[in-house]
Amino acid sequence: MSRIEITNEDNMVLMARYPDKYFELAIVDPPYGINVAENMGKWFRQRGEKEKEWDAIAPNEKYFNELFRVSRNQIIWGGNYFSLHPSRCFAVWDKGAGMRGRSYAECEYAWISFDENAAMFNYDPLANGDYRGKIHPTQKPVSLYKWLLSRYAKPGDKILDTHLGSGSIAIACHDLGFDLTACELDEDYYKAAMARLATHQAQCALFDPAEIRSTPVQKDLL
Repeated sequence: MSRIEITNEDNMVLMARYPDKYFELAIVDPPYGINVAENMGKWFRQRGEKEKEWDAIAPNEKYFNELFRVSRNQIIWGGNYFSLHPSRCFAVWDKGAGMRGRSYAECEYAWISFDENAAMFNYDPLANGDYRGKIHPTQKPVSLYKWLLSRYAKPGDKILDTHLGSGSIAIACHDLGFDLTACELDEDYYKAAMARLATHQAQCALFDPAEIRSTPVQKDLL
């Protein structure tokens, strides 16, 4: 049974509580500092929500220093926007035909600290219905996190996420049996993610956990 601990707080406060290299793997999706929320006004208005500015400022050097202090390895989405040391290991999420010609990016890049070959994950979130009931403007599919965990995490690894967002990683960790420590600063997203996780956990109680963990995962090399 996995242990999922999620708090509504600043990630620097969370990380300060842990000793060096406490987490085997950090998987994070921080704001890129490109103000993507400014271009998603329609999305917020359709939901009757106030527009948020969570993507206006990228994490500073102190954040990355602390992230590298508390974790042994890292997967950082949007790594192309940050000053990270060179790595031959990176992942590209190809979003498939559903994203061609739309205002969304057709793929996304993650910087990875492992000394391994680059890899590609082909998954169309529109065709697979991942954006129905979407609670965060940059929500990533649960299947994407399951692929990352299956490829880069070992049984017993403790996982860290400093920007929980929609909570997709929490669902993936629950299904695959990984312990997760995570936080989300925005109270609205925190509450929505916790409700989403609780609903999923209640549904999973109807199935055999071993059956859930046996979901096939794609491992195409780039």
